[in-house]
Amino acid sequence: MDVNLSEDQIRESPDGDPYSPGSGGWPTIRYFNKKTGIAGGAYEKRTDKSMCDELGDIPTMEEYVEGYGNTSACSALVKEGDSGCDEREIGFIAKVEAMSPDQWRANFERLEGMEAKPMKPELLLWLRKRKKILKQLLVAAEGSDEL
Repeated sequence: MDVNLSEDQIRESPDGDPYSPGSGGWPTIRYFNKKTGIAGGAYEKRTDKSMCDELGDIPTMEEYVEGYGNTSACSALVKEGDSGCDEREIGFIAKVEAMSPDQWRANFERLEGMEAKPMKPELLLWLRKRKKILKQLLVAAEGSDEL
């Protein structure tokens, strides 16, 4: 998981557009990934708590980093020791390990189709966790990180 913390005061993007620090409250949280490019994206609050209280909650912060970073603390490939997976993820891994790569891909594509539909935040989080597990298994089986 790559997280870059900087002491620099970054107030505008490389193309000169303002990042608008402080808009939506302090602290201003931005994320950068392949999808957003150098312009980045602004964090969208999910609760009625203040931003520092919302992101001060460890599970919420983990969800934020994993969601926007398209990464996971859970490793579907670690068989012994600390895989970083919770009980539900471990159960899902045990279930899908018996499937073929074609079945993993079909399930991954099914979940991708469901992701665009409205659902409760906790269900969306579980859907994304399953996608990440399936992606890890597919990458290991196919040797490519492109899906």
